[in-house]
Amino acid sequence: MASTSAALHADQPASDAETRALYRKIGWRLLPFLLLCYTFAYLDRVNIGFAKLQMQADIGISDAVYGLGAGIFFLGYVMFEVPSNLLLVKIGARKTISRIMVLWGATSASMLFVQGEYSFYALRFLLGIFEAGFAPGMIFYLTYWYTQKRMAGVMAVVMCAGPIGGMFGGPASAWIMTRFNGAHGLEGWQWMFLIEGLPCMVLGAIAFFYMVDKPQDAKWLSAREKTLLERDIGARSSGQVKHAFRDVLKDRGVYALAATYFCLICGIYAVSFWLPTLLQATGIKDTMQIGLYSAPPYVAAIIVMVLLARSSDRMRERRWHVALPAIAGGAALCLATAFPQHFVFSMIAIAVATALMWGAYTVFWAVPSQYLKGEAAAGGIALINSIGLLGGFLSPSLIGWIKQSTGSLNAGLYFIAALLVVGAIPIILTKHAR
Repeated sequence: MASTSAALHADQPASDAETRALYRKIGWRLLPFLLLCYTFAYLDRVNIGFAKLQMQADIGISDAVYGLGAGIFFLGYVMFEVPSNLLLVKIGARKTISRIMVLWGATSASMLFVQGEYSFYALRFLLGIFEAGFAPGMIFYLTYWYTQKRMAGVMAVVMCAGPIGGMFGGPASAWIMTRFNGAHGLEGWQWMFLIEGLPCMVLGAIAFFYMVDKPQDAKWLSAREKTLLERDIGARSSGQVKHAFRDVLKDRGVYALAATYFCLICGIYAVSFWLPTLLQATGIKDTMQIGLYSAPPYVAAIIVMVLLARSSDRMRERRWHVALPAIAGGAALCLATAFPQHFVFSMIAIAVATALMWGAYTVFWAVPSQYLKGEAAAGGIALINSIGLLGGFLSPSLIGWIKQSTGSLNAGLYFIAALLVVGAIPIILTKHAR
């Protein structure tokens, strides 16, 4: 009789209050931990921008070598991303996320052993290989827990990791480099890599025990909550086409989305890798000051990400919430580049450009997860991310080469600004974003 009563209770429709309580419970359980993990992922990806302020002279590398090393991370990432996500479907998110974090944390900490350009290239490439699949795997994992109408808001929370990494990572990296410089025979940049890499290994171990692969495995959800979640996600997904991965490979719309993402990534990582150098070029020489001045653009980014995501979910509209911020972000980056001598104006323009690029990036990821269904969504999301992240290789490498050739960042930044405008076109035209 008790089991019959429980079954009847599970079959009762959920009230709005009960549904909100369910998603709030899921959010508090999953999102803070994923946000923390992704914050360290982003920090370990871009802290090389601060290390450059010291290590460039210590190990004798040029701007072109730095740019190539910063970007070569993404080559390793792209090569192994799709296989990593396809493996996630087979072995589960818990083992995948744990494996990725432990290996990338160890590799990031090992950056303290860099002695020249070849060891620099090798470790950055390995860092990309070991981190491959983390972001798209996390996005795919969230599709198990959230309906599409909630995805932009959820992505805004998780994707805040990038700006949070920039906001706190800049001052923290600068403080570590200043405070520990010379301690126990290590330079400040070596301490920075060690101190910021080790927590990832700890988080990877925690992930193995803390995460569950799917809602049905969650002991912290009741039987009724599992039923309601499965019913809600199933109802929202009814009528949507499930894809085989071979169909994804032939879908032109997927490549259109990847083209937009490529341009957004070019802009985001141009700022991420070169902002400390940009600030240094304005006349700021103190490492701690550079770290502090690098934070405001990311504070603005968090605000815009949340506002754009809420607007996109409320209006049930994606493409213009991506395209218009991308175009405006390109214009703001042009203004920041054109007037570097006016520090306050240039900082405001950089903050606006950074905020709009991150806002577009956040809403963008609600589109692939909305369109791609079935198990092939893991491979499809990874494919889009892989193609797009080639922009992470192009932009720092190109800017480094241009700076070494011309002595200025301007031409490279103008090119990146133009790419942001061009990148708005594919998502406007593709039906997948409508």
